Amino acid sequence: LESDPKVVLAGQDIGKLGGVFRITEGLLADFGEHRVIDSPLAEAGIVGTGVGMALRGYRPVLEMQFDGFVFPAFDQIINQVAKFHYRSAGKLRVPMVIRIPYGGGIGAVEHHAESPEVYFTHTMGLKVVTCGNPNDAYWMIQQAIASDDPYIFFEPKRRYHDKGEVDTEGAPVPLHTARVVREGADLSVLCYGPMVKTCLQAAAAAEEEGRSLEVVDLRTLSPLDMDAILASVRKTSRAVVVHEAQRSHGLGAEIAARLTEQCFYDMEAPVLRVTGYDTPYPPSRMEEDYLPDLDRILDAVDRSLTY
Repeated sequence: LESDPKVVLAGQDIGKLGGVFRITEGLLADFGEHRVIDSPLAEAGIVGTGVGMALRGYRPVLEMQFDGFVFPAFDQIINQVAKFHYRSAGKLRVPMVIRIPYGGGIGAVEHHAESPEVYFTHTMGLKVVTCGNPNDAYWMIQQAIASDDPYIFFEPKRRYHDKGEVDTEGAPVPLHTARVVREGADLSVLCYGPMVKTCLQAAAAAEEEGRSLEVVDLRTLSPLDMDAILASVRKTSRAVVVHEAQRSHGLGAEIAARLTEQCFYDMEAPVLRVTGYDTPYPPSRMEEDYLPDLDRILDAVDRSLTY
């Protein structure tokens, strides 16, 4: 907002309230109601208006209050946001960021805990990214806003209050790259968003048993940084993919397919997946049984290492 007067925020309760998770708190006072806009409760209207603003040279940053609320805007995102650049043969761009708090773990009610990332990674024309720590949250949102492409920016809601160091002096990691957040030798754990912290905890627990896990934070879901993924798996010869979303037809399946195609002869075991179950997100009291945890990750590690 400070560096580009064309950046405009819009969403439900993002102004006076500062957003449900207080991410935009204080911005209304600093930048005014013409740039921090409390929108009606109408997601299709928020995104549709954002499309028009982007085509007129603005850079709208739109908040979907919760992950389950994005679906009324699905038509606008899939048929307009994702396709304008291609459909206009490159003449029109939609420099837009759609922020979506996603995932479980906060004890929310129905429609307030989803993992809808695969819908958007399947849609060509969209860039899909997600942060797993405070430093990435700080830098990646700025990088996405500065881009001329439309971004879906997934924010793991149960990690909003995690504390961590932010390097404001050094150069940020390039946006479309995965990052090894823990070096290891025995097996690669591929994860993103809310699962990064859980996988790091699993790697620490595995170390106590003499097992060295390499944890790779994917960061960008579309496009995938396959160079980094392949480099890690060729180093360790084994891979476990971890995500909260349902198992079938998910990111884990796509990554497993690509690893099989591109480094089959480098692997000593099949790619295993630790995911949510193939059901709708459960009531909040059942989330602990639904979400991947240390025990399920370590069980997959044990199975992989015994092949």
